[in-house]
Amino acid sequence: MKEYYELLGLTEQATDEEIDARYQELRDKYCEDRWLDGEAGNNAAKMLTKIETAYKELKEARKERNENTTGASSLDEISALLKQDKVDEAQAALDRIDQRTAEWHYLQAVVYYKKNWTNDSKKQLEIAMQMDSANSKYRAAYAKMNAKNDYNNQSAYNRNGDTYQNPYNNRPPQDDREQMGGNVCSECCSFCYTYLCVSCLFNMCCSCGR
Repeated sequence: MKEYYELLGLTEQATDEEIDARYQELRDKYCEDRWLDGEAGNNAAKMLTKIETAYKELKEARKERNENTTGASSLDEISALLKQDKVDEAQAALDRIDQRTAEWHYLQAVVYYKKNWTNDSKKQLEIAMQMDSANSKYRAAYAKMNAKNDYNNQSAYNRNGDTYQNPYNNRPPQDDREQMGGNVCSECCSFCYTYLCVSCLFNMCCSCGR
């Protein structure tokens, strides 16, 4: 692409507006000069073709770069990577995106969840919901994660051993069944269901609509 910039007399740091203006200036010049007699006219016609090509290639390249930078096309690719459990590649792709939209934060939450970084995942979901409060996908993921965290916290204090600590009220349990929140089978089924819901929700991130 460097030669295209040089052909227009610009540097790679030129803005889109500068490229448009320079292209129009050169186009007007060579459109007029191509009617000159002899070799001058032929050279002007050749230069007109060259600057038309340079301008088109530069605009296409910049359009593609802007799409990748804002995440317009990259987010779908990241979703596909997450569906394949390519977490590190997905993180690297997220890091390359400058404009961090609500969907960007949601996908970052998925990455953190797959790494078992629950707190970080939750924070990213909260940001996504703040930016797009009407998105049902974000709210559902957040609710499922809270349900899983609440269950894990309940299970942790139930396994605390001889020292009883009740974070919800000061009344001690009346029997072992109440302390455990039901029998062992019931607790196991509840945990499996909650975990499955959260896992499915995140793993389906590429197929959910935004």
